[in-house]
Amino acid sequence: MALHKKIPFLRIIVPLCAGIITALYIDISCLAHVIISAVFLISLTALLLSSWKNVNTIFGIVFTISLMALGNVMFSLERKNVSELRHEEQLFTCTLEDYPEKRETGYRAKAALHTSQINDSVAPVKGSIMLYIRSDSAKLSFKPGDILTIRCIPERITNRGNPYEFDYRFYMENQGFKYMAFLTPDNITGSIGSGNMKLKYRALIVREKIIDMYRKRGIEDRNLALVAAMTVGDKTMLEPDQKESFIKAGIMHIMAVSGLHAVVLSMFVFKLLFFLKKRLNAVRVIIAIIFLWGFAFVTGLTPSVMRAALMFSFIHTGSLMKRPVNSMNSVFASAFVLILIKPSVIFDSGFLLSYFAVAFIIAFYKDLYMMFNAKTWLGDQIWQSAAVTLIAQAGVLPLTITFFNRFPVYFLAANLVIVPLSSLIIITGCIIPMVYPVMFLSEPLAFVLNRLTSFTEWLTVKAASIPGSSIEGIGMTMPECIMLTVIVSLSMYLITKKDGRMLNIILVFVLIAVIHNLFTSTGLKRSSELTVYNSPGETNIGIRTGVTMTVFSSDSTLNADINRHCSALGLRPKLAKLNEIPACIEVNGKKILVTNEITDYILDRSSPDFVILSGQRPVAQIAGLLEDFHGQVIVSSSAPQRYKIYGNTSSLPQNIQYVRTSGAYSTRL
Repeated sequence: MALHKKIPFLRIIVPLCAGIITALYIDISCLAHVIISAVFLISLTALLLSSWKNVNTIFGIVFTISLMALGNVMFSLERKNVSELRHEEQLFTCTLEDYPEKRETGYRAKAALHTSQINDSVAPVKGSIMLYIRSDSAKLSFKPGDILTIRCIPERITNRGNPYEFDYRFYMENQGFKYMAFLTPDNITGSIGSGNMKLKYRALIVREKIIDMYRKRGIEDRNLALVAAMTVGDKTMLEPDQKESFIKAGIMHIMAVSGLHAVVLSMFVFKLLFFLKKRLNAVRVIIAIIFLWGFAFVTGLTPSVMRAALMFSFIHTGSLMKRPVNSMNSVFASAFVLILIKPSVIFDSGFLLSYFAVAFIIAFYKDLYMMFNAKTWLGDQIWQSAAVTLIAQAGVLPLTITFFNRFPVYFLAANLVIVPLSSLIIITGCIIPMVYPVMFLSEPLAFVLNRLTSFTEWLTVKAASIPGSSIEGIGMTMPECIMLTVIVSLSMYLITKKDGRMLNIILVFVLIAVIHNLFTSTGLKRSSELTVYNSPGETNIGIRTGVTMTVFSSDSTLNADINRHCSALGLRPKLAKLNEIPACIEVNGKKILVTNEITDYILDRSSPDFVILSGQRPVAQIAGLLEDFHGQVIVSSSAPQRYKIYGNTSSLPQNIQYVRTSGAYSTRL
C-alpha cells in the first residue's frame, strides 16, 4: 500500500508546512488570498463533479497547492494579529498571562494587551508585551488573569545581529511578543482581579498551589526547583548550574513535561487498573486519557504536554473504536491540530525535537528491539530502554547539534540510570497532591521524593563532570542539518529493515553533503572577514582569515556569540587579548584601528580603513575629526546602550555604526 494511503495526514502536513514556510519570504495580500482561495474552491468543486479519467491526479495537485495556500494564509494572518506600537509613553490595559518570574533586579512578566491610550485617544491593540519590573520587594502579589493598567514606553524586541545567532526576535514574535517595556511598581497605576478567567489562567493557579503543597511538605530550594520542573513543568526556579548539568548529561528532556511524562503516567494508570481488561479495557483507556488531560491542565496546558496528550489520545481513540490505528498517522494528526491552532509552532524547537523523536521511535524501535533477544527480564528491560534512547537520540541528533552546538557523549548510560529515577519522581510527585490532606501518607511520600530528587541531581552532576561528557563547539547550518537528517533516517531504515537498496541512496546524499561542505570550506579559505560582535559591555572583534577566526577581545574567554558563529561554520577560534590600545591590525592590505579615542595624530599615524572605538566611554563628539575620513567607524558594544556618541544616535553619519543599537558589523576584507 502506498505511503500516502497508510499515513494520509502526511500528504496534508507536508504541503501545509511548506505553505507556512513560504509565508516567511512571500507576503501575499489579503485580496490575493481571497482570489486564490476562490479559484481553488471552484477548481476542487469542478474536479469532484468531473468524470475525466485523470481527475485523481489533477485533484491531488490542486489539493496540494490549496494546502500550501492555506498554510501561507494562516501564518500571514497570525503574524499580522500583533499590533504595531508607537515608541512613546502610553497607558496600556493588559492581562497577566503567568505569575511574575523573580529575577536578579526585579521581575519579568508576560501580559496580553487590550487597549492603548495616548493623551485622550484610546485604541484597541493585539498581542502581548514582556514587562521587566524593577523592584526590591520580596514578591509581587499578582496572579494570572489579573488586569493591570500600566504606563510605559514599548521597546521593539530586536536581535543583536551576530552571525548565526539564535533568532530571538523571530522566536518572540511567534509567541505573540513584538515589544518589551521596563517599568517600576509605580508605573502600575491600577490592578483588578478577573472574575471570568480563561482556563489557562486557572490551570496556572492550580499549578502554583501544587508547588506550594510540595513546599509545605518540606521540599525546598534546589529539590523544589527540580520537582516543580519534572512534575508540573515550571522551570523558573531552576539554577543555571542545574540546567547545565542536565544538558551535559543528555537528560534535559526529563525537565520538559512532554512525551516521557505522558508515557510514564499512562503506563502507571494502566498498571494501576490492571483489573479492567477485555470488555472493560475501554474504561481503562478512557480513565487514562482523562488522567493525562488532567495532568496537562495542572501543568498549565503548556504546548509540550498538549502535544503528548494529543498524540496519546489519537493513538488510543482508534483502539477504542476497534479500528486498526497507524501510530505514525496519529502523530501527524496531532501535529495537524496544533498547526491549525498556531501555525508558527512548526518553528518551535520543542515541537521539532519531540515530533522527530516520536516519529523515529514509531518507525524504527520495534525492528531494533527485535534484533537482540535478552534472556532475562532485567536484561530485556534494559535493552528496551536502551533501544528507545538510541532511536530517539538518532532522530534529534541533527537538531540538537544545530540548536545547542553540543553533543552529550554519555547520554545512553545517563538515560538508563536516571530516566527510571525520574519516572519514580513523576509518579510520586503526582500522588502527593492527591493525598495532601492525609498527613501520614503525604509526608512520607514527600520524604521519599526529597531523597529521590537529591539522588537524581547527584547522579546527574557526576555524569556531567566526567571528562569528555559533552562535545562542545560543534554546529551546522540548516542545509547541513536537513542533509544529516535524511542520511540518519535512511541509515536507520537500512539497519532496522535490512533493505540494501538504501545504501546507494545514502551514498548519494553523503556525496551531496561532501560537495556542499567542499564548496563552503573553499569559499571560506579564499576569503577574509571582519566582524565586530554585539556583546553588551564587551569589545569583541573577530578577524577571519580562511577558517581561522582570531578574536581580539576585552575578555579572557570567548563568549557564546563567537562560539556559535565558529561552530556553525567550522572555524578555528584563536583568542588574542587586547592589551595595548590603540592597536593597528593589517589584513589583506586593509588597516583596522582599535582605539578608545580619536585624535588627528592617531589617524595620521595609522591611516586606517576601519576605526573601531572601544571602552566604556568612547569620545563624545567624533564628527569633527572624521570630516575627511572616508573609512568605516564602528563603535563597539562596550559602550552603554543609551550612550550618546554624536547627538542623537539615530542621526549618525552613514559611515558610523554603533553596534549596540544597529547590530553586529560584518564585512569582507
